[in-house]
Amino acid sequence: MAKKKVVAADLSTEEKIKTVAQKVFMEKGYAATRTRDIAEEAGTNLALLNYYFRSKEKLFELVMMEKLTKFFGFIAPVLNNESTSLEQKITLFSNNYIELLSENPELPLFILSEVRYNADLFVHRLPVSKVAESNFIKQLHERRPDINPLHFLMNVLGLTVFPFVMKPVFQASGVLTEKIFAARMEERKALIPKWINAMLKAK
Repeated sequence: MAKKKVVAADLSTEEKIKTVAQKVFMEKGYAATRTRDIAEEAGTNLALLNYYFRSKEKLFELVMMEKLTKFFGFIAPVLNNESTSLEQKITLFSNNYIELLSENPELPLFILSEVRYNADLFVHRLPVSKVAESNFIKQLHERRPDINPLHFLMNVLGLTVFPFVMKPVFQASGVLTEKIFAARMEERKALIPKWINAMLKAK
């Protein structure tokens, strides 16, 4: 019985460290975060943190790469699905991203910051480059060979992700509340496909 209690306590401590690490990484970024900061906020000692996770990089990979992979991970299946149309892909892409970012609104700013200062740490592990070879790009080229795919992707991402990047500014200026922002994002699930389809038709 005593052994089971020790194991349970260890698991609880490990999960607490992971939860705190995610919060501290989000607030300070990878470079500015010290394992000592995480240990202190988690109410444990540095030796125990190192016992569980070995290094700051391994801890970062464990608690943050999962989120970052999720952020980009659904792109490939959606964009490579040969059974869906270009319009369906756009709807799935925008709706899924809005859902994900509504649950993790801090991710865009975190990613932008980490890409700028620590690109070598994780950018090469994310499937962004595979977009260029996707069925989505093939369909776009067949529909509108005059449109550069990079411009098109920038437009889709801008319409989907940028509101979350600007959310702190809107809130600080009193333009919107959390409730209003959530309502506007729900509206964009229907609006973004309409706007993108209008771009596809524009000459």
